[in-house]
Amino acid sequence: MKAIHPKKRLTGSVRFGGDKSISHRYAMLAAIAEGRSEIGNFSSSADCQSTLNCLEKLGVEIVRQRDVVAIEGVGLRGLCAPAGPLDAGNSGSTLRMLSGILAAQPFRSVLTGDASLSRRPMKRVIDPLTRMGAHIQSAPGGMPPLEIEGSALHPIRYELPVASAQVKTAVLVAGLFTEGETTVIEPIPTRDHTEIALEQMGAKISRHQKTMSLQGPARLGGANFQVPGDISSAAFFLVAALLVPESKLTLHNLCLNPTRTGLLDVLMPMGARIRALNQRIMHGELTGDLQVESSQLAGGEIPNEIIPGLIDELPVLSVLGTQTAHGLSFHGAAELRVKESDRLRAVAENLRRMGAEVEEFPDGLRVAGRQKLRGATIETYGDHRIAMAFAVAGLLAEGTTVIEDSDCVGISFPNFFDEMEKISE
Repeated sequence: MKAIHPKKRLTGSVRFGGDKSISHRYAMLAAIAEGRSEIGNFSSSADCQSTLNCLEKLGVEIVRQRDVVAIEGVGLRGLCAPAGPLDAGNSGSTLRMLSGILAAQPFRSVLTGDASLSRRPMKRVIDPLTRMGAHIQSAPGGMPPLEIEGSALHPIRYELPVASAQVKTAVLVAGLFTEGETTVIEPIPTRDHTEIALEQMGAKISRHQKTMSLQGPARLGGANFQVPGDISSAAFFLVAALLVPESKLTLHNLCLNPTRTGLLDVLMPMGARIRALNQRIMHGELTGDLQVESSQLAGGEIPNEIIPGLIDELPVLSVLGTQTAHGLSFHGAAELRVKESDRLRAVAENLRRMGAEVEEFPDGLRVAGRQKLRGATIETYGDHRIAMAFAVAGLLAEGTTVIEDSDCVGISFPNFFDEMEKISE
């Protein structure tokens, strides 16, 4: 358990570990590239370590030195049959995206995970890969474990029924192994790290609005990358700095890819004092710093169409809503019910424990504004984003807030509490 006490102000600067989404993708693509890749500022999260562990079990040589990961690529056809199940831990990213690679291999593999991951539906990735010729069996309801019997795949044109960067990645990566053009059409744009990395490594990929096409078979070349800081992790510090009075923080070296900055698009019209500094392009990704100062925020309703780009930030935005003038509401986020926890229920329950007024919908929440929070014991349900969101709430609350199972932050941000303590007064 971790005790959180109210703070007078937050000051200083924070540097963040590598973006989790980008780290996953660089590692997987480097494994099936030809030649050596070095990935600097690789995420230290448990999820990304799960990806590396799975790749090693597939015969990929990986050397870890602090935050630098060196990967000897084996090419598209060089992976080896694993001796046992591939454990994705708590990482849905690992399981979904790696499925696209395994579907084309000439061997059988089993992808499994922890108890939480085993309750998360995988049908949305099973369906398109099956259409490409993959043979995948799952537990009832499309749940893990997934048993994948590799086979020759063929290209498809696939319209995503639900926006998902992970499913898009699985299909595009599977398309690397096919003869012809694989096309994915999104209902709304999602994070495009896979497309950028594929281009950087030599794949022929075309993009037009919501349509991505990849020409297979494609040979990828090893490359050296530096991963920008994780803006999803920075979101907790950004929101904290906006809410704790007299705060001024600089958040360094963040991924500012426009498909990842939905949080800024929501907050700045509300009155958030946020400035982007030192912007530059690094390996195709927009990177820079953010300067954040405490602000008076209006609140409001988050439009449905931008919810997929904010899905990881909605728990901490719900906390923020309690401190805005008009509160905060959103719909279109039913996916939060099948994350590491039922995040809608977890947020609503914990806000109520802290004395807040909140209304829960099947696909969203409405949080009243201008509320005083009081310290409480927070049930995280083993969910890292619930733990970090309510650690932020604890900075504002009267009295002590206790975060149960606080170690779960290691899934994405192992040094979260240490970094928060450094900037707190």
